Amino acid sequence: MQSATEIRADSADFTALRRESVATVRAAIREGGYRGQTAGLAAGRLQANLAILPAEHALDFMRFCQRNPKPCPLVGVTDTGDPMMHTLGTIDIRSDLPAYNVYRNGMLESSPADITDLWCDDFVAFALGCSFTFERALIEAGIDLDHVTRNRTVPMYRTTMQTRSAGPFGGGMVVSMRTIPHSRVQDAIDISARYPWAHGAPVHVGDPQAIGIADLSRPDWGDSPPEQRGGTPVFWACGVTPQNAVLNAKLPLCITHRPAHMLITDVDEFAETPFV
Repeated sequence: MQSATEIRADSADFTALRRESVATVRAAIREGGYRGQTAGLAAGRLQANLAILPAEHALDFMRFCQRNPKPCPLVGVTDTGDPMMHTLGTIDIRSDLPAYNVYRNGMLESSPADITDLWCDDFVAFALGCSFTFERALIEAGIDLDHVTRNRTVPMYRTTMQTRSAGPFGGGMVVSMRTIPHSRVQDAIDISARYPWAHGAPVHVGDPQAIGIADLSRPDWGDSPPEQRGGTPVFWACGVTPQNAVLNAKLPLCITHRPAHMLITDVDEFAETPFV
């Protein structure tokens, strides 16, 4: 087993990290040894999206999550001002993600690897389940996922599907897309449905234009997918949705994960209840 300091953020080291425990992966991230995307890491553990915002907006944001459980499956919330996510593991929310996005007034300011210097006493952090969690089950069922194989970021798209608003938070749903062989689409639906705290079953299968996506080769986030080549585009609700809602709210300051650079928790991927 490699130590955390021996693992760096390149393709070969990503492959090595895929064999490591959640403790080793988190240590590599916390110590600055790994800054890449997290799809395929820490098998068997729930991965989560992150949103950090001032306490004055926390209740409205929680309402937004409750009203939109598919894109915003709430699995953890910190106490006000406490950077430790105690319910999901021994997690310091300021340093235990590979990369963050810092927004001021709805505009991206920076993408640091650590936010310790930005932490405020009135911050509340929200963890929301991520579709990366069920990907291992798809792969074990023999369904190839191109972005995992190539160590790329899953493509994500804005859609015309609307969320239910709460306070200043609202807007369209964001989806992630995986090309699934025609004969395995129902298997992918059934498998992902077993992970309700990781977005569950897809929200759309087939024609991307039906949900407002004009060109699959031009995702709003992530890497462009390969040509379809006989596969079916399958779309899952994505945890960038609440991030998008936070941006639309134009808060003076908020912090999120960088898309595809997730919080890896100690929670079993088959957990049936949230750990808020």
